Order: sequence, then structure tokens, then C-alpha cells
Amino acid sequence: MSYNTIHINPISPEPAQGSVLVIYTGGTLGMVYESKGKQLVPFNFDQIIEKVPEISRLSFGITFLSLKEPIDSSNVNPAIWIELAGIIEENYEAYDSFVILHGTDTMAYTASALSYLLENLNKPVILTGAQLPIGVARSDARENFITALELAAAKTEDQKPVFSEVCIYFNSQLLRGNRSKKQESSDFNAFHSENYPYLANAGVQIEYNFPFIKPQEELAPLHAHKLLDTNVAFIKMFPGISEKVVQSILGIEGLRGVVLETYGAGNATTEAWFLESIRTAIEKGIVIFNVSQCDGGKVTQGHYQTSKYLKQVGVVSGSDITAEAAITKMMYIFSKENDVQKCAEQLGKPLRGEMSI
Repeated sequence: MSYNTIHINPISPEPAQGSVLVIYTGGTLGMVYESKGKQLVPFNFDQIIEKVPEISRLSFGITFLSLKEPIDSSNVNPAIWIELAGIIEENYEAYDSFVILHGTDTMAYTASALSYLLENLNKPVILTGAQLPIGVARSDARENFITALELAAAKTEDQKPVFSEVCIYFNSQLLRGNRSKKQESSDFNAFHSENYPYLANAGVQIEYNFPFIKPQEELAPLHAHKLLDTNVAFIKMFPGISEKVVQSILGIEGLRGVVLETYGAGNATTEAWFLESIRTAIEKGIVIFNVSQCDGGKVTQGHYQTSKYLKQVGVVSGSDITAEAAITKMMYIFSKENDVQKCAEQLGKPLRGEMSI
């Protein structure tokens, strides 16, 4: 598959100190106001130096690759995740690191999915975007983009990448991608990671939180998985949820798994119809994954009477995983494994640092 590409070398006479591949998918960051119609339109990345002249002063080479048809992140789907993983695999040996420009609405889903799809990843893949378009004077796009590039290119004293995982950079903080959630739609501080500390904080100086950064490992070659199973669904608990709603979801033909978003530490109603619905679904081979609706804290099934039965019938505890990481983890595991018990076992343990044990 062909893509639009642009190469930018640093203006310094010294040789480029590394190389970053930037993949533009779409989203607010790449929008400018079109003067005639007074509306937002994607800008031509041939004009990137005009919009962000600072990038020519960076000490590493940058290649821009744009999807043929930039998309709003609300239209991102598993096929796009697989395409992005394939682009990274195809270019893995040619570049030291990767930055993905992405709309904010589904960025945490994409970061989580890529963390699973990119097996044996040992280089940084950093997603970033903006709350305001790059063509707006007060835009956060420039700072997010430039700092994401600098973090992607960061090296240790022995010239290895500081980061070797999928991350999200936004508003001065670098977060583990599959621990992140979008929590703000009108503030620049859009992404949070309540259950895992930041990996880096970009103030006047960049502060690295080394105890929480995934260490470099000697791994097998990168392998980008090419399948995701979308026979999954959410059930979000709320007071007054009806048997009809729950049964309609659990009765979907071909359904393999459900992320059950429960209250607090993993609690749900103890009404007989609900408990029986969950038990019957599990007996039919549907995997139920218990994830808290709270941003912080974790599921501890059995701690309260209202979650004791869920544990007894075989609902899998999601510990402190996010809903975004949970649903994409299901898609990934189901694409590789058919045995229900093995799927449940893999869901309940961390694969890419997405949950605590």
C-alpha cells in the first residue's frame, strides 16, 4: 500500500542523530481554517515547516507519512489499528522511533490496541494530538507535537531508546498508552492515567520517571498481529438497568466476550434475574470481564457481597485496567485463542503492563 511521504532533515551541518517516522491519521491537530469557506480542513503536510518551523531545528531526521484519506478519530476501527501496526512493522528497522498523530476521541483505544498488536516492541511509539487545530493561534498542537518528537528520539547514555512501549503524550505528560483515558473535552489536559504514574513530565526540563518506564529488553523480532476479533460488547451497570437490555446484549449471535462496567470495586446488582443472566452466559462460553466504572482504584471481586457471586460463577476480575484497554485486550486475545478457559486466564493477567496483578 502506498502513502504520501515527506522527508525533513535537520538544518544543523552535523549528521542527523536518529530518525523518527511520523504517521498522520487525521484529527484536530492537522486542521487549518480554509479562508474562503471559514471552515476547518486538513492541511497539506508539504507545508509542515511553514506551520511548525521549529521542527527543522531538531537534531534528528523526520519522515512524515500520511494515510491516503485522513479520518476523524470517531471513525477509527480495528482495521485502522491493524494498518498502523503493519506500517510500524514494515518500517521498524528503518527508524528509531514512531509518532502517530491521532484524533483525541479514540486515542486511548488506539494506544491500547497497538500495545497488544505490536508484540516484542522495543522502540517508542508515541501518540499525540491536539484540542485545538494547528491553524489556531492558541493551539496546543505545536507543543504536543514537538515534545512528542523529542521524547520519541530520547536516548540513554548507551544510545538505546529511553522508551520502548506505546505511549500517549499530551499537555506536558507522557503516559503509558494502555493506562490512559480521555477525561477532558474542553481543557488542554485531556488525558489522565489514574492507576499508573506518568512516564515523563515536560516542564522547562524533561523529567523522566525511570522507576515506571518499561526497561529495555532483549526481545525477539517485532511481530505485528494482523487479526482482531470484534465479537465483544460492553454492559455498563446503572440503577434501573433492565433484564431486557442485559439479555439483548448477552443474546447477540456470535458474542464471545463482554466487558462488564461495574460500580466501585467491581460491584453489581444482586437481583436474581441479573445473576442468573451472568451465570447462563458464562455457561454458554461467553467471557465476562469485570472493569470498574471509576477512573481510579481497582476491582476486588468478593470484597463486598455485591461482587461475591460474580467471582463464584467465573467472572474475570479486571483489577485496575481501563475500559479501553479491556475491550481491545479481548479483541486481541479472542483473535488468537478459541479455548474459553485460556481466554479467561489471559484476560486476568497483564500482557503489556495494562493492569496490576
